[in-house]
Amino acid sequence: MNKNHIFILTIALTICLIVMTGCTSTLNAPAQPQVTPAHNYPTVSFNATPVKHVQVNGVSLGYREFGSGEPLLMLAGFGETIDSWNQTFIGILATKYHVYTYDHRGMGYSSDSNGTHTIALYADDAAAIMPALGYDSMHVYGVSMGSSIAQQLVIDHPERVRKLVLDSVTYSVHIPETTTLLGILESVVAPNSTYSEGVQHEAQADLAWNGSWDKLPGIQKDVMMVEGTADVITPDGVAANMTRQINGSWLVRFKGLPHIGSQKAPVEYGMNGLDFLGMNESAPYAAP
Repeated sequence: MNKNHIFILTIALTICLIVMTGCTSTLNAPAQPQVTPAHNYPTVSFNATPVKHVQVNGVSLGYREFGSGEPLLMLAGFGETIDSWNQTFIGILATKYHVYTYDHRGMGYSSDSNGTHTIALYADDAAAIMPALGYDSMHVYGVSMGSSIAQQLVIDHPERVRKLVLDSVTYSVHIPETTTLLGILESVVAPNSTYSEGVQHEAQADLAWNGSWDKLPGIQKDVMMVEGTADVITPDGVAANMTRQINGSWLVRFKGLPHIGSQKAPVEYGMNGLDFLGMNESAPYAAP
């Protein structure tokens, strides 16, 4: 029996068919996911939380911290900054963990340096920020491009990673399933691009990344992949394939949710993160 335990959770998300009536010729709208209202759940205020700075690898990285407990490092997605996270999502994680968000070099509140940006360099920054903040290792939650950085981090610096969450994930941008993502990245680096230098550097790094497929079987950590079934940027089938490469990894699918579903369903994604990070799953899901 295959020892990979692909644990597919349905997180109380059902699909409802909205029947539209009235002065429109469209009778059936696309199915929409049911999500939990966020107003009754803990949240944080980015405006009320100061941005601090830490020096690593020749740059100054801007970061915020929330909550207390074991450390959890959040790795932002392509073109995102510490202001891009959903505040309820971070607030839920911060109820049990000391959550750190930071801007990649050249983005948001972080400085940049000369040299070529690579996924490995971003991973080196993630590894370096941990001891700079007083930790030998942290739990890591990577989203979109942040999940690529997280994979490179656990491959290059396994001693820095406790548990690992890969959200909206792919092992390469150069596979048939991610043609939409590839087109986005290529448009960012096209001649006469109007995107900021930091975003262009991220796109160039993503395009140049050799991927992680061959290295995935060597990951010896507790890993959970999180995907929305409506994600057209990094389709959930990619994450399903990755679970077969990482022994004992989990796969959680949220029905009807898009890329970076925590923006739309912060409660469901936040509680799912807490469940995975907080439990000892090795005994219940041990191979027979």
